[in-house]
Amino acid sequence: MNHPVAKIRIFVANPLEVGGTVTLTGLKAHYVATVMCQKIGAHLLLFNGVDGEWLCRIETANKKEVLLAVRKNTRTQAPEPDLWLVFAPIKKGRIDYLAEKATELGVSRLIPVKTERTVVSRVKTSRLLANAQVAAEQCERLTVPTVSEMESLESLLANWPVGRNLLFCDEQKEDPSILEALKAQNPETPWGILIGPEGGFSEHERNLIRSFRYCIPTSIGPRVLRADTAAFAAISLWQAAIGDWV
Repeated sequence: MNHPVAKIRIFVANPLEVGGTVTLTGLKAHYVATVMCQKIGAHLLLFNGVDGEWLCRIETANKKEVLLAVRKNTRTQAPEPDLWLVFAPIKKGRIDYLAEKATELGVSRLIPVKTERTVVSRVKTSRLLANAQVAAEQCERLTVPTVSEMESLESLLANWPVGRNLLFCDEQKEDPSILEALKAQNPETPWGILIGPEGGFSEHERNLIRSFRYCIPTSIGPRVLRADTAAFAAISLWQAAIGDWV
């Protein structure tokens, strides 16, 4: 039997199960009822990062509140790659773009880090999370990346989790490529990718990073890339080598 067509996907924090209900309020209710002009009887998809994806029916709707009945599980929750992106924040418009595209490419955590040449002093994590949620809704993934508060490079390296490797993307180009570096690693190991600021890491930072055994120095090609481009290239290479593109 064909399922009703649902044109909208929305991330919620509510538990999802057959026979349950979910009430959308605020911006989400406004989006469904006013922007998308959805009426009683229309269907949409909900996901919460835990229970998979669910088909829901609108029972009541106005610009302030939309009541949904949870009808049917359409996709079960499946394991996803555990890849963290550690990046030096860039200018506002581009950091929004970075959060969106990193989400589409499958990153599980976004970690802004302050370096000597980082020009952005504050990161609005709620804004990054909102961009990640919208991207997850649109690209049909079943989770939303977590977003960490910004910390110093020194603190991040000193407190890096035991057992997680960190790909250090160094613009100096003498190191092996990401694909070559990953050939020698256990594909089951959790990973992070470290991308520097516009202007690159200082020599002190580069030496500090290389002093940690869990850091794997790599090159991402013969050209100098913008910080966000470098992040997308590195994520894509990791996914193609040992992620869910394999």
